[in-house]
Amino acid sequence: MVKRTQSSREWLKEHFTDPFVKRAWAEGWRSRAVFKLEEIDRKEKLLKPGMVVLDLGSTPGAWSQYAKRRVGKNGTLIASDILPMEPIAGVDFIEGDFREESVFDAILAKVPPGGVDVVLSDMAPNLSGVDAIDKPKSLYLCELALDLANRALKPGGDVLIKTFQGTGFDVFVAEARKHYTRVKFAKPAASRSRSPELYLLARGRKAV
Repeated sequence: MVKRTQSSREWLKEHFTDPFVKRAWAEGWRSRAVFKLEEIDRKEKLLKPGMVVLDLGSTPGAWSQYAKRRVGKNGTLIASDILPMEPIAGVDFIEGDFREESVFDAILAKVPPGGVDVVLSDMAPNLSGVDAIDKPKSLYLCELALDLANRALKPGGDVLIKTFQGTGFDVFVAEARKHYTRVKFAKPAASRSRSPELYLLARGRKAV
């Protein structure tokens, strides 16, 4: 039997006593992350029936589950992740590394001619615990997500990106402000207090 470390035992204890984890299990969501999106959507009225939505970093699929319910049968949901994802009815999933040009292009190829209404990105790299390594990786994913949103969104569209503050963060935010009419930040209740994650919501994609 593999002996767990003290830190892994503490993580497991926290995870299984987490009220958001318990609620996700009870309600049939694939992860507690759904409640981050739900809170932001409730406050910001981000998702609506009939929308075209792109979900980046989708696995295990909680955000896709929620977004698909919100856009309904007449909406379109495109999802992508480097890891496989169990199918979700009505969700078109692309598996692959978003940092590779071929995968990036494959996602863009799924975008309908009219463009996307909302881009969601809950992406994060595998973390090493070393800020000098992790934060540049995280910022790079944020930059890619914003680049894809700038290409895929229709004028007036919105993008929600999980970010981590650090070197280059202010430049990233400034870039978002160039392309969107409003930029704000959210720290949902389901985001653990010790987590450095912060969600950037950029609204109103400016016409090119």
